[in-house]
Amino acid sequence: MKVVAMIPARYDSQRFPGKLMKDLAGKPVILRTYEAALQSQLFSEVYVVTDSPYIFETISKAGGRVLMSQKEHHTGTDRIAEFASAIEADIFINIQGDEPFIDAGALQKLIQAFERDDNQIIDIASLMIPIDNKDDFINPNNVKVVVDVDNMAMYFSRAPIPYSRDMVFEKAFKHIGVYAFRKKALSLIPQIPQTELEQIEKLENLRFLEFGFNIYMIETKAINFGIDTPEDLQKAIRFIKHKDNE
Repeated sequence: MKVVAMIPARYDSQRFPGKLMKDLAGKPVILRTYEAALQSQLFSEVYVVTDSPYIFETISKAGGRVLMSQKEHHTGTDRIAEFASAIEADIFINIQGDEPFIDAGALQKLIQAFERDDNQIIDIASLMIPIDNKDDFINPNNVKVVVDVDNMAMYFSRAPIPYSRDMVFEKAFKHIGVYAFRKKALSLIPQIPQTELEQIEKLENLRFLEFGFNIYMIETKAINFGIDTPEDLQKAIRFIKHKDNE
C-alpha cells in the first residue's frame, strides 16, 4: 500500500496573513511542517501543494517536492484533489501546513486503519481527542464530532455536541483536522459541490458526510497545535526552544 502525504499551503489567511511563511525558530512554518512529515518516515512521498510563488520557492530551494495549484479552491482538500489522479498512491494523507508538530504515532494510526480495512469500507479516516473541560467544549474554534458504535462520524459541528446540560464530557471529542483519503474518494471530491451545511458551519467534512463518504474516526491522546494566530506562533517558538534545550 503506497501512502503519500499532501500538504495544502495557501498563502492568504484571514486570521493570520502569510502565516506559513512566518519565521519559526529559523525556518518558515511551512518548511517545518514539510520536514516533520518527511522525518516521520511514514510516506513514500511528501508534497506541498500551494498557490504561492513564495512557498513554492521555499520548498524548492530546500529540495522538496512542491506543486503549484492552478485553480481557486474552497478548501485544502479541494486543493490537493487537483493532483490526486496524477499521483500514483493508494492513500493520501492531508496534513495541514500550519501544524509542524503533528504526531507521527497518530499519523501511523491513520495508515493502519486502511491496512486493516479488508472490505474497503473506510473512505476517509481522521483523528479526534477527548474533551475534558467546558472552555474547549463551548469554543467554536474547536470542531466537535459525534461518532456511532463503529467510530464512524455522524456529525461535525462548531457547536457543543452532544449537548450536555450538566457539562458531562464522556462522549465529547474534538476533531483534529488531519485526513487520510482512499484515492477513489479524494478523486471524487472535486466533482461534488459545496453543501449548505458546509457553508453554514464552514466545515468541509460535512460535505463528505452529506455525499455518503464513510469517515472513520480514530481516538488519539496526542496533543498537537496549529498556528492560527501570532500568539500561536510565539507559543510554537517557545516549544521548539524548550525541546532544543532538553
